Amino acid sequence: MMALYMDKIYNSDKRCRAEERGRRMKRVLSTVIVLSLLMVLIASCGDKREYISITTGGTGGTYYPIGGAIAQTLTENIDNLTVNSQVGNASIANCKLIGSGDTESALVQNNVAFWAYEGIGQFKDNRIEKLRGVASLYPEAIQIIAVAESGIKTVEDLKGKTVCVGEIWSGTYFDVINILAAHGMSEDDFNVSYLSFSEASQKLKDNEIDAAFITSGYPTSSVTDVNLVCEIVIVPIAEDKIAKMIEESPYYTKTVIPAGTYTGINVDVQTATTMAMWVISADVDNDLVYEMTKTLWENQTEVESAHEKGAEITLETALLGMGIPLHPGAQKYYNEKHIK
Repeated sequence: MMALYMDKIYNSDKRCRAEERGRRMKRVLSTVIVLSLLMVLIASCGDKREYISITTGGTGGTYYPIGGAIAQTLTENIDNLTVNSQVGNASIANCKLIGSGDTESALVQNNVAFWAYEGIGQFKDNRIEKLRGVASLYPEAIQIIAVAESGIKTVEDLKGKTVCVGEIWSGTYFDVINILAAHGMSEDDFNVSYLSFSEASQKLKDNEIDAAFITSGYPTSSVTDVNLVCEIVIVPIAEDKIAKMIEESPYYTKTVIPAGTYTGINVDVQTATTMAMWVISADVDNDLVYEMTKTLWENQTEVESAHEKGAEITLETALLGMGIPLHPGAQKYYNEKHIK
């Protein structure tokens, strides 16, 4: 009897322990499920921050401060968005970065944007179909800077001199090609140097080159830097030559660099100009581009304070020289503002 009684107690205890283990397993499983659901919830409600890059130009040009100001304005005024400004290697390289997906947006010359989208010139075998416009920003004057002691006063005077024509395949480089063609000249007429704006500035100060072409919004820091060390001249482009350029490439217009822009330049200097543009990949979300476009124009004074050219960035000229399709997000904003 005692043995039977002990077996019952043992079996009862065994059942109790099994039931307790089952209850513990259920509690553990319930806890795991709850924690998993919490993790999913936290992940779904967590940081949805997006990151966008604006590729600018060298530190000696105007793209650099303007692009930085745009990036800061967007970051500060759009929730969950960080926009990074990064140094680039001029317009053609910037368009190619968008084509390869290595940047989402960039500042470029409007003529280069047109070539890239249409597959012209350097883009003949590498058309950037995803290139879209956000805004035309400001005029970029073609500035032909020469050291005064070089004796250069006209484009024809460049013959036989050492001249920087911008970085190879840059927008400035193709401006030079067009200017020379209008004058019946070519690169063979002088000693060519391919340099960035900052490099050209240093070479001018060191008297290692006689002149440099710089397509940029004025005043340009690299030119001002030269002006601090030596006397310079800005070489004008004759009106009939500008007319030839416009006939060949309608995105050019005539402009003047006002007297007093640089020390010692006391008269207006006639030249040709393109437009600086903010371009973006078609892959970027429509709603995000709408917010970015809206934020740019509703916080315009923040960009104005970054550089003198900021004052020339206006909503009224936002589509001037826009030779490529607008991004649908930007188009939506301009439709709301009746800008055509």
